[in-house]
Amino acid sequence: MELVFKIFLLLGGLALFLYGMKLMSDGLEAAAGSKFKNILELVTKNRFIAVLTGTFITAIVQSSSATTVMVVGFVNAGLMKLTQAVGVVMGANIGTTITGIIVSLKVSDYAPLAIFIGVMFIIAAKRDKMKFQGQIIAGLGILFLGMSLMGDTLKPLSSNETAVSMFEYAQNPFIGILIGLAFTAMMQSSSATMGIVITLGMSGLLDLSSAIFIVYGSNIGTCVTALLATIGASKAARKVAVVHFSFNIIGTVIFTAITLLPFGYVSFLESLSAENVGAQIALSSVVFNITTTVLLFPFANILVKIADFVIPIGEDDDKLSKKLLHLDPRLLTTSHIAADQTYKEVERMARLALENYKLSIDTFLNRNQKNSETVKKNEEVINFLNHEITKFLIKVGALELEDSERKLIGSLFHVVNDIERIGDHAENIVEFSLPFIEKEITFSPVAIEELKSVSDKVEEVLAEAINIFANKVYDKEVLGQIAQKEDEVDNKVQQSKDNHVERLNKGLCTPDSGMLFINMLDDLERVSDHAINIANPLRIGKKSLITERF
Repeated sequence: MELVFKIFLLLGGLALFLYGMKLMSDGLEAAAGSKFKNILELVTKNRFIAVLTGTFITAIVQSSSATTVMVVGFVNAGLMKLTQAVGVVMGANIGTTITGIIVSLKVSDYAPLAIFIGVMFIIAAKRDKMKFQGQIIAGLGILFLGMSLMGDTLKPLSSNETAVSMFEYAQNPFIGILIGLAFTAMMQSSSATMGIVITLGMSGLLDLSSAIFIVYGSNIGTCVTALLATIGASKAARKVAVVHFSFNIIGTVIFTAITLLPFGYVSFLESLSAENVGAQIALSSVVFNITTTVLLFPFANILVKIADFVIPIGEDDDKLSKKLLHLDPRLLTTSHIAADQTYKEVERMARLALENYKLSIDTFLNRNQKNSETVKKNEEVINFLNHEITKFLIKVGALELEDSERKLIGSLFHVVNDIERIGDHAENIVEFSLPFIEKEITFSPVAIEELKSVSDKVEEVLAEAINIFANKVYDKEVLGQIAQKEDEVDNKVQQSKDNHVERLNKGLCTPDSGMLFINMLDDLERVSDHAINIANPLRIGKKSLITERF
């Protein structure tokens, strides 16, 4: 019964440790907020900054696996190139050592105080920033409390010869690496593995010579999460996981050889902190990751070539196929970037609708039947994007966002619907144009000129609306100008209808051509109405803020 109780204590301590780590990393990430977008912009400058970026992000999220999965998402969404991702992956391995350094500090006695201070911040704070700070402090306290509980439970086993001899098997490089790999793959966090190994070391169950190979194995195990994350991703994204795996395999081979050499690498690490086994284990991870990065940094291009060899260079599916180009579920771990990328995918959908509109007008005015197949394929992609973006918007809306971002994300539901309706109107124009071409129905030159004048103005409104949306230029003057152009469309449509009635009365056009003329004008006017909503997504329901301002 006592053994069962100890197992419960051990599991409880592990749960507190993992929860504390998650609470702390969530608080750090939330406190960083939109700075993640600024950090990403730095990556594009050079590879050295990419390494620093990877180190910083991993220090925040407390997991190189999480950072690498995030990078896979960025590459898959077109936010980052593979050559930039290599530096971030290297930095991620350095950043993950921060957790080991933190947990190796003997500050468990202050854990309850940290939890108290953190919880008071969370309860009493009126500002989100202070609540996030409370999360960080409370998470750190809970992490150390979990470590303390695990340590107290394991410490009696240090005098048990059977238990000690069992852990000594890890001195075998193959067994130690395999243990580290398997446990990290299961936990999906090398930081968690490091915390547990350091706790075992502090409890007297593991010495450095046994722990060091588990540390090496944990670096390979952390690649498993990224490899799984690339299932269904683009080739470039899959190459990120291959680079990550290659980096850690090469590092493990180098350091296993160094450790087994007779000059005494383990003794050197032990001399750095003779009284603290936990610190020795943490230092072994620091030395491993920093040295591997320094050694392989000049050969980053070779890592890319290895990835190219494993995953041969080739084009992914057609850009106009039914797939998301800017969105990836992995982006949901970084709410601000997810919101930004959603905006880009909506813009892509809008530009596809604009292309279909142009093709439909060309079909009608120039009797170009060849456009119909392209319009149909584009419309299928627009419908797919409508469905998938809406699903993604629901997920993004559930994340922690700034008020301005939340309002904008909420409005995108309406924008996506408006774009989808523009696609429908473009398809309508093509559908009633084809019989008109086949039956050789003709219009008077005046009617054709009127339709061309209206369609050109609608195209101008739609193109300008999409540019305003893409650049987020929602100032009064710009919105006023496009609202005025939309009014011109309405006036032109009404004038054309009046002229049409007059021509009908004079017998200058047939009923068939007249009905087609009216249908065409109605579709053009509706496209213009939807376009004005795209230009100003921050509207309430169907009512545009433009109407409130002017």
